[in-house]
Amino acid sequence: MPTSFELAIAAIDAANRADPTHVLVRGASEPLALIHGRLADEWVSRLVPFATEPLRLAARAHHLRRWELARSTYPEGRAGYLRWRRDQKSRHAHDVAVIMIEAGYDQVLVERGQALTRRDGLGSDPETQAVEDAACLVFIETQLASVAGKLDHDKLIEVLRRTAAKMSPAALALVVEIPLGDERALLAEAFGTA
Repeated sequence: MPTSFELAIAAIDAANRADPTHVLVRGASEPLALIHGRLADEWVSRLVPFATEPLRLAARAHHLRRWELARSTYPEGRAGYLRWRRDQKSRHAHDVAVIMIEAGYDQVLVERGQALTRRDGLGSDPETQAVEDAACLVFIETQLASVAGKLDHDKLIEVLRRTAAKMSPAALALVVEIPLGDERALLAEAFGTA
């Protein structure tokens, strides 16, 4: 019989498998949200070798059904982006709670999973930092190349610096392990390692 954790992971992956956007990462083309969840879980497991189940589920669900709330439905600019991102985190936290309850988790663990998914306590909670680190590492691995093609150089460097500012030293040290092409020089410039 599957454990609650296995049931929750399967449900998150099943939901994310419906993402209509497919990307090629590590030689495989799969739905974007599914890839993001798996990679975030991998990064969290690297950053926190004995990660709790709520932490791993929060990482796996950090883009849960993200495509259902399009960025284009919010105003352009940073304020619109930040509102969209906040609303996404609330949706993800609600959805992960439903999945965890259906998988048999108790209310305490469900609430912890929600808090981590929303990234409550960022700056003071090491597990919340691990979710943020994983999200940043996934962004660099899966989206940096496409973002680099859309933004001018100075704006891209600003985005990368903001990303780096959100990351722990341990996560920044893992960036060198991400296979990148020309983007490696951009990261070096933005992170001050050029």
